Amino acid sequence: MGLSHVLYGAYERRLASSLPEGGIPRHVGVILDGNRRWARDAGKTTAGGHQAGADKIETFLGWCEEVGVEVVTLWLLSTDNLGRPQEELAPLLAIIEDTVRQLAATGRWRVHPMGSLDLLPDETAAELKAAADSTASLPGIMVNVAVGYGGRREIADAVRSLLTEHAGKGTSIEELAEILDAEHIAEHLYTRGQPDPDLVIRTSGEQRLSGFLLWQSAHSEFYFCEAYWPDFRKVDFLRALRAFTARHRRYGA
Repeated sequence: MGLSHVLYGAYERRLASSLPEGGIPRHVGVILDGNRRWARDAGKTTAGGHQAGADKIETFLGWCEEVGVEVVTLWLLSTDNLGRPQEELAPLLAIIEDTVRQLAATGRWRVHPMGSLDLLPDETAAELKAAADSTASLPGIMVNVAVGYGGRREIADAVRSLLTEHAGKGTSIEELAEILDAEHIAEHLYTRGQPDPDLVIRTSGEQRLSGFLLWQSAHSEFYFCEAYWPDFRKVDFLRALRAFTARHRRYGA
């Protein structure tokens, strides 16, 4: 065992011990960015980069489990990405299907697909639904798998669902306008019934949300990490948690 490995382990343990009890975020959202750039720098194919990113997910969920995170939202594929060339998109969808299947097979976590499943190929949508059905009763972390996801689309879908629900009840547009508030829309989001994300992490050095959880992240804390997602380490995660616990959350004040 090398000295650097020993020092890394000691630093990791010090970070973990510095986290205050009760200060861990209930819900962590992650924008898993940098797979393609990692592949380019490593001399691998784009699919190889996506696979390396997928291989990191189960490890990351284990870290979340250790510290007591209750909900994790992973953005795997945006609605914009659905427009990528088929030679790149098809392998990525196959990797996502395999990843979701493996997450469900662990029997540790509840898998909850979120996104426009109607935009996905039938086999991808079926795999996501099967994972959700097979893990629905598990007691572990809720893992939101955002595939074919876009924040604006989610809000539009929520409003559409709300209007459809009230139309079925015979509520007029005028009556709905009188009672409509933010909570009515929140009840129709993909994450309804879940706490909003306390912490949103984005890897690869990009410092923007790109539409991720637009509604739910109104009061979230953000942490931007330079590492590409396949290189994201436990110390990077612990640093994000340390930064979160050091902040005074003002909730818009």
